[in-house]
Amino acid sequence: MHKQLQVPEVEGIDLDFTPAAYFTARDLHLALPSDIRGQARRDLARKLAAQGAALPQELTAPELTVDDRRAWGAIHPMLMGGEYLPPMGQDVVEVARISLESVTADQISVRARRTPEGIAYTIVDEYDGADNYTLDPSVSHSPLSMRQLIAMLDGACERGGAVMSPVVWHIEDGMCGTDEMRGFVSVESDFYPDLGAYYNARFEQWFAENAAASAEDDE
Repeated sequence: MHKQLQVPEVEGIDLDFTPAAYFTARDLHLALPSDIRGQARRDLARKLAAQGAALPQELTAPELTVDDRRAWGAIHPMLMGGEYLPPMGQDVVEVARISLESVTADQISVRARRTPEGIAYTIVDEYDGADNYTLDPSVSHSPLSMRQLIAMLDGACERGGAVMSPVVWHIEDGMCGTDEMRGFVSVESDFYPDLGAYYNARFEQWFAENAAASAEDDE
């Protein structure tokens, strides 16, 4: 294993939090919110569940039929976010989801797979579906601590092309101004409840530092 990246602390976040297991729900044949590949459907299912409303099968299905997917896409392209991610098998769970506020709401899925050698990690997207990221660690014998997961995500860059694209830090790509990138990236996890809040805090710090730097340049 390479030397782990230094993970910045965020007040109120326990970076040593470690899930007891990743595959308990799978072994008990229970569904997880992260089993729903479409991000819009996942968000709506969570909202309805919090309200105590019944959840239609179309919302909770891991994947849509071709006709249903076409119908959702006809409403708005952003409703297709996540619907083209590769399927997950019995020994695979999504440990984190990275959502981009692009026209088609592109989704990136961080997955753990149970293997004889241990828990293997991959990152896939909706385009070629291939695992194009070098991860450290790529395998562990038990679930990662939140600190280890963040170090893995912060260090993960897509292979190929002239530029290495960071899996989480798309706000650093420089494709848009700082204001346009606010809210562009969000992170969530069924297994690490504070992961989204952690990255939101770091994103806000990044925006504040860049705003201060821009103000100095204008003086």
